Amino acid sequence: MIMAQLGTTDLDVFPLCLGGNVFGWTADRDGSFAVLDAYAAAGGNFVDSADVYSAWVPGNSGGESETILGEWMAARGNRERVVLATKGGRLPPFDGLSSKAIHGAVEASLRRLGTDYIDLYYVHYDDPDVSVADIVAAHDALVRAGKVRYVAVSNMAPARIREALAVADREGLARFVAVQPHYNLMERTGFEHDVLPLAEAENLATVPYYALAKGFLTGKYRPGAEVDSPRAQGAAAYLDERGARVLAELDLIAAAHGVPVAAVALAWLAAQPTVAAPISSARTPRQLADLLPIGELRLSEEELSALNSVSN
Repeated sequence: MIMAQLGTTDLDVFPLCLGGNVFGWTADRDGSFAVLDAYAAAGGNFVDSADVYSAWVPGNSGGESETILGEWMAARGNRERVVLATKGGRLPPFDGLSSKAIHGAVEASLRRLGTDYIDLYYVHYDDPDVSVADIVAAHDALVRAGKVRYVAVSNMAPARIREALAVADREGLARFVAVQPHYNLMERTGFEHDVLPLAEAENLATVPYYALAKGFLTGKYRPGAEVDSPRAQGAAAYLDERGARVLAELDLIAAAHGVPVAAVALAWLAAQPTVAAPISSARTPRQLADLLPIGELRLSEEELSALNSVSN
């Protein structure tokens, strides 16, 4: 098993970050525990959540994912072995990025997670009404208080990220160490043209979300196939000529390595510049098993080039 260093931090992470968006949504508490147990048994240690997961589910109010994750860590006594990432700023009453909202959101997440520190804390979405300097200062205060070890960012324009890094460097404040973008074989342009140059120049680790293109890159979604999943409609959007080419190449490489298609798609992502660990979720241990070969799977230059070609 090859662990990945998360950018400039001292965090060593499993090459698959387990997404917690399904906890309290398509996976109930017991199902979530089963997935988390299987992930940990395979050597996994990097879990991603957010305060707003899963407020979109009827009957939920947000915070369900963090609560389940906190209960699991307490039950297993493994908090120190987990690299815990979560995101804030989307769940009322602590939505937005004012200093009051940031501090309130962190305190609420810490309570739900049952811990006194978060390893990696992301700005989930930018708040253009708040200055970059104020956002950086509020997050620096969290680091200095020991409530957050490192800060990171998702869904913020590169120009604002660049400004935030400049402020942090100038003022001697905690700087973003990672970025969480939308990036996968089917969604390349935005990241590779806009965010990647910044990540490379600033030594930011990349932890991509939607790593399997809403499930399309698992290979389950084919012309005429019926898939019972809340994400079926989103995945089906990729069922065009380009999507067919990508699936065909994934099929060939997966067969050559004797691994599931999803593992190949994740391995391609893990091999891209600045990527520390792609994020993917699983509702069941069986789904997780299709992802876990990423821990040891390494694609050849020829295989990576072929996937680059068909996905352009």
